[in-house]
Amino acid sequence: MTALPRPRTALVHDWLTGMRGGEKVLESIGTLFPTAPIYTLFHFPGTVSTALEQHPVHTSFLQSYPGARTHYRRYLPLFPAAIEDFDLAEYDLLISSSHCVAKGARPAPGAFHVCYCHTPMRYAWDQEHTYFPQRTGLVARLRNLALTRLRMWDVSSVGRVDLFVANSSFVAERIQRYYDRQAEIVPPPVETDFFVPAEATPGRYALVVSALAPYKRIEVAIAACERLGLELRIVGTGPEKERLSRLADSTTKLLGYLSPEALREQLQGALCFLQPGVEDFGISSVEALASGCPIVALKRGGVLDIVQDGEHGVLYQGEGDHQALAAAIDKCREIGFNKLNLKRRAENFSVATFEDRFRSTLETRLSGWDLP
Repeated sequence: MTALPRPRTALVHDWLTGMRGGEKVLESIGTLFPTAPIYTLFHFPGTVSTALEQHPVHTSFLQSYPGARTHYRRYLPLFPAAIEDFDLAEYDLLISSSHCVAKGARPAPGAFHVCYCHTPMRYAWDQEHTYFPQRTGLVARLRNLALTRLRMWDVSSVGRVDLFVANSSFVAERIQRYYDRQAEIVPPPVETDFFVPAEATPGRYALVVSALAPYKRIEVAIAACERLGLELRIVGTGPEKERLSRLADSTTKLLGYLSPEALREQLQGALCFLQPGVEDFGISSVEALASGCPIVALKRGGVLDIVQDGEHGVLYQGEGDHQALAAAIDKCREIGFNKLNLKRRAENFSVATFEDRFRSTLETRLSGWDLP
């Protein structure tokens, strides 16, 4: 019996500038394809895991542009040209991990392109006004023109993808809405073996773990906890740091970046994990469940794939309504959540489960190849 050929495989990712959810997904995909090179717009060595650094990494022409390390997002209008510039002619299988332009990479004729889509670009589609509230003036007009061109390119490049894989039902719906394509759903990997519950101790503070970005609506959590007189701890960094610092009262602590070990300790000691914004999935919320911490979240987005109301936390209606969030926190206090039940729920999203699901998804579409 003739052995099946193994596909020459390349991975494409938007940029390697830190270990966020998308990079953790790429790391797990890279485990399945340990010798595959990674093509990415920018790579700043030392900012991602050793596992990712061990892959051959190819960067775009933008890597050498002035100020790229600190202001790479300013080159957004050039991202489509940069991702298309990669020569991928030698590869049979292309796997893109995309929240921006990676899905627009050009596969070779006859190659199969799988896109793990974290989300269609939020700032180009439904959250443009959240990211760019200034709507008047010359800069705003030029930006609007650039975003219009980006949306046109985003749609035109959809045909380069043979199979979309979404991280949640919510993102699958967005892919259908903006790209008119169906997607398989494979939730992202979470280190559920690392995040574990601590001894049974009553939580004494609410916790947010998030990039400090406008759409995360962290100001709602600040207002809700201030209303309740409850200590709020915020883990994360981002462009909203100064504004949130001005909003914070004496009961709010901005902790910045924490090591994985310190983050686990914060999750273990929290009364509840707050998610007042709409998340595409929400890896941090699964890390919270794995640590025995219930979720209080807006009833929209990827959290609906994770949390059953009353079983793993409390879901509330009313985006931007800090009073609704405060009421949900009070309700969470009244429910006696079993930490082991929360942990069991989180284990549905383990790294091993992700790798099995992703491999199975590939096997159903690539039956003529010998996959790892």
